[in-house]
Amino acid sequence: MTYQNLKSDKEQFKIQFEKRIKLFIFDLIKFIEALPESRTIRMVSDQLIRSGTSIGANYFEARAASSRNDFANFFRHSLKSANESKFWLEILIENNKGNAQEANKLLKEVAEIANIFGSSLLTLKSVGNNF
Repeated sequence: MTYQNLKSDKEQFKIQFEKRIKLFIFDLIKFIEALPESRTIRMVSDQLIRSGTSIGANYFEARAASSRNDFANFFRHSLKSANESKFWLEILIENNKGNAQEANKLLKEVAEIANIFGSSLLTLKSVGNNF
């Protein structure tokens, strides 16, 4: 594999990961909009939409980071938001709120997204500055 191919593979991964995050957010919005109306569900869904959309917002900020440390910080925020989203989805699942199949699909996807952020942070730490 040449350097050009490696660079191309990295760019393709970034493009696919960006699309994956957006798709997760779009699916999360649809899921939340279909939840039953109640004061409690509204409070939980507000938290879930904040944490879920924060994953993407921080990822996009990371892409424009001015330093390696800044980049890692935005990735850390995305990871924290993904973990928080997992928590809120689990709360809804365990209380039988919303479409269980959709909720489990979202939970699986956000767990995989979190793993990618976690793995990326470990890679950043191993190749340079102690983040």
